[in-house]
Amino acid sequence: MSEYRMIGQSVKKLDAVAKVLGKAQFAADIYFDGMLYAKVLRSTVPHGILRSVDVSKAEAMPGVVVILTGKDVPGSNSTGMIVKDEPVLVKNGEKIRKIGDPLALIAAETEAMAEKALELIEADIEVLPPVFDPVAAMEDSAPKLYAKGNVLAVRKIRKGDAAAAFQRCSVVVEQEYRTQMVEHGYIEPEAGVAKLDGEVLTIWVSTQNTHFDAKEVARNLKVGLDKVRVIQAATGGGFGGKLDISVQVHLGLLAMKTRRAVKLVYSRTESIINSAKRHPCIIKMKTGANAEGKLLAMECSIIGDTGAYASYGPGTLTRTAVHATGPYEIEHVAIDAYTVYTNNPTAGAMRGFGVPQAAFAHETQMDMLAEKIGISPLDIRLRNALRAGSVTATGALLKSSVGIIPTLEKTATAAKTIMLSESAVGKNAKKRGIGISSMWYGIGNTGLPNPAGAYVNLLDDGTVLILTGCADIGQGSDTTLAQIAAEEFGIDMEDVRVVSADTGITPDAGASSASRQTYISGNAVQLAAREAKKVLLETAATMLGVAPDEVVIGYKELSVRTTSAQSQFLTDCLSECRLDLGMAPKGKGQSVSLADCLAECRAKGKLTLGHGWFNPDTTGLDPETGQGKPYATYAFATQIAEVEVDTESGEIEVLRIVATHDVGKAINPVNVEGQIEGGCTMGLGYALTEEIKVKEGKILTKNLATYLMPTAMDVPEVHPFIVEEREETGPFGAKGVGEPTLIPTAAAIANAVYDAIGVRFTELPLTPERVLAKLQEIQNAV
Repeated sequence: MSEYRMIGQSVKKLDAVAKVLGKAQFAADIYFDGMLYAKVLRSTVPHGILRSVDVSKAEAMPGVVVILTGKDVPGSNSTGMIVKDEPVLVKNGEKIRKIGDPLALIAAETEAMAEKALELIEADIEVLPPVFDPVAAMEDSAPKLYAKGNVLAVRKIRKGDAAAAFQRCSVVVEQEYRTQMVEHGYIEPEAGVAKLDGEVLTIWVSTQNTHFDAKEVARNLKVGLDKVRVIQAATGGGFGGKLDISVQVHLGLLAMKTRRAVKLVYSRTESIINSAKRHPCIIKMKTGANAEGKLLAMECSIIGDTGAYASYGPGTLTRTAVHATGPYEIEHVAIDAYTVYTNNPTAGAMRGFGVPQAAFAHETQMDMLAEKIGISPLDIRLRNALRAGSVTATGALLKSSVGIIPTLEKTATAAKTIMLSESAVGKNAKKRGIGISSMWYGIGNTGLPNPAGAYVNLLDDGTVLILTGCADIGQGSDTTLAQIAAEEFGIDMEDVRVVSADTGITPDAGASSASRQTYISGNAVQLAAREAKKVLLETAATMLGVAPDEVVIGYKELSVRTTSAQSQFLTDCLSECRLDLGMAPKGKGQSVSLADCLAECRAKGKLTLGHGWFNPDTTGLDPETGQGKPYATYAFATQIAEVEVDTESGEIEVLRIVATHDVGKAINPVNVEGQIEGGCTMGLGYALTEEIKVKEGKILTKNLATYLMPTAMDVPEVHPFIVEEREETGPFGAKGVGEPTLIPTAAAIANAVYDAIGVRFTELPLTPERVLAKLQEIQNAV
């Protein structure tokens, strides 16, 4: 029997019915009378200086209301997640650094008019030499995107003496890995609507962080934060791509200038060209072990192409470096990660945040080491897996909630009954194989403060209102937070209402990213609920004639805590004695309804409301050694994939994936399983088909006909399993699961392909062309 009523229950998502019935209002659905439609003129060259923008012909066109250029931005004219290096509108005389840089804004009476006006604007651009190769960009002789050079940031991690430790290694594997640029592919492109209400600018937008958006809008419009209200519209996915500023500031500028409502919706092509991407990385990794398979040393160099602007680049590459060892304890480590500017499309946050790239490398290394030593891929992972008492490469001591070994054991056991094929068995030209991969993932931002706040109000009728800045982008955070509050107050889900991501009324909860909201906002809601509950407990204690710490909340009632059958028997006897003496029942064993307790609170002038905030216990990383405590807790996972490879066509079919994830505590198990299934699907695309192809800074795969994401026909059987290694600092022991679910998938598939055909791949994606080319190399060698 569960110790909880609501926690651990697979309840329906709060927004499920509205979305299924088409009632959820996305930003593109919002309409106001007299609304204008916006479009953005963008650069078609990757590197240059904007000399002038001639808008005279477009301004003269009927239906065009206003055209804005860089000179019309009253504030800083800069946005950015970490570095404010991206222009809202490039000004005359300033640099263009990528194809897609915004040069002018148009607001017109119809969308068609705005589109036509774009064709009439003439931009004079002095073309500069570009640089597209991140390795070449690091050279002193390379064209400079910025005066300080093209290397934006370097993250170093040092533990022990790696060079000396390699001298003691019996086996060493050294390899270079390359991972591709990837598009988020969310179902809803960027969109928003802005409108002035008096002097307050309100923006409805598809976003992952309304409070960040409001700050960027206010700074660029040069107005106070109290004059900007950002409300998250129903959001059709984000995966990190809706953290960066897209339409927000442009809408604000146009609405302020015209004093009319303005809508801006990207086409799919605009979205693909202008949104941030997953960082393509070049990873050189050297790993050494002793004869028994114990890892002794690692050296790793990582170059991440962040494109024209920083976005989340330095944070992403820091996380890549921190996670490069995988979920294994290695005593001697030397890692360098470089964030490099090029004139390619900007790369930023995407689900996994730099860790899928690292996992592809370190999990391939683990299989290669195991093969050289002569042990199984499972054994080498079990021998080196982190556990309570382990010290990570950054010097952080893991005290508890280290679930990697249980995920390895559970996945391996399940795979024995689920996987149908023997290793390297297949019919005719089709060969089957099985591969394993594990991962770890730090919950929350890396070594930085990332608090969340929440307000909870227990209302007169026993229902609860939660105010949270947490943006639900489909991951189910509203539902999770409602379950936490319902558990605390002993009420039903139907009694909880969540108002989220509205800067006019909700406190800042930070971004819906880094798998942080269950852990951080969940804690904030729990703390706020307990503050409100304290008033209830004190009032009930007075009504029951006991101390507040003796009162517990059950289902819509408060009662005196009982610890055993004996104490209950004594309570009953005392109650009988009081009745025999003609006294009212009082004391232990008695209860009061939630409704009566609330009525008593109000009669005494007491409100049952609370506020809470939570900031994980982390420290910054030393700039020279990387030593510190980057995360308060970690998620862990293991996946095993079964594949079938057609050696004649090069096609890879993934048949089954067994995926086991340590989430601390599954607040909503069916939601966790859904995250696992979705993450595996995204990992499938990363492994086999997805790649943003870029030539001289221009995206070639600019629509969903050429950018190939998995369809329903491509998705294999996914068998999700949950491990619950309780995190003592988490709400009811919970951690997070959103991003970890895709991290091990590509490596598991690549290792399975090797098991099937004996060909090792070190570059993603594993396209049929690459498979056939590798097989041909082997034949030629023979």
